[in-house]
Amino acid sequence: RMAVSVPAADRWQRASAAFSLSFLSLVFSITAFSSSYWCEGTRKVAKPFCTGQSKGDHCIHFNSPDANNSNAVQYIWETGDDKFVDRKFHAGIWYSCEEIINEEGEKCRSFISLTPAADRGVLWLSIAADLLHIILLLTGDILMSVEMYYYRTVIDGLKINAFSAVVTVLAGLLGMVAHMMYTTVFQMTVNLGPEDWRPHTWDYGWSYCLAWVSFACCMAAAVITINKYTKTILEFKHKRKMLERSLKIKCKFREY
Repeated sequence: RMAVSVPAADRWQRASAAFSLSFLSLVFSITAFSSSYWCEGTRKVAKPFCTGQSKGDHCIHFNSPDANNSNAVQYIWETGDDKFVDRKFHAGIWYSCEEIINEEGEKCRSFISLTPAADRGVLWLSIAADLLHIILLLTGDILMSVEMYYYRTVIDGLKINAFSAVVTVLAGLLGMVAHMMYTTVFQMTVNLGPEDWRPHTWDYGWSYCLAWVSFACCMAAAVITINKYTKTILEFKHKRKMLERSLKIKCKFREY
């Protein structure tokens, strides 16, 4: 009894570990796909003239219309970098947003419209690959949950296990390709995109890191699933050899 129950418990633990990693990968992937923090940085923009009550270093002061009040007349000669201010921005697959100077909130525009026409097809391929990656991850999660709770025989479990392993590996590969294509498109947009968008400094954001963590979890789930399938097959082969050996021994005893 112990020989039968221990492998079954071990298989269930491996299946639950693979399901947990795959589910985490799905959550991380959806979060990254829907966010706009794949890349973050700053843009150098010319300071606007100060109007109304606006003060500070984010605008250029000019002559006050109240000429009689000498205190209200202010000249600030700004040259070089003093004419510019750094405006923070963040961009994702869908949107690119940047802060509004002297006001609260952000101004967003479609990242697809900012992408050079020659690279727009690659961006759409990246989006399609990422969507397929999410769909395959969801399919793998469903198959793993069916394998854990609903299959009736070990053979049926093996079939589901093999299919979920293939689906999870494909999901991981598609995710990797999608992330690499987006990286290429973003770098091309930085170099060839509209001048009123090109960043001065930029780096990858938390969404980009989360997307690669999702890929790592997906591949770990695939490795555990394949390992579980291989181990179960080896156990079956071992049991078959032991059964054949016991049958041969019984036949020899009958002959004698």
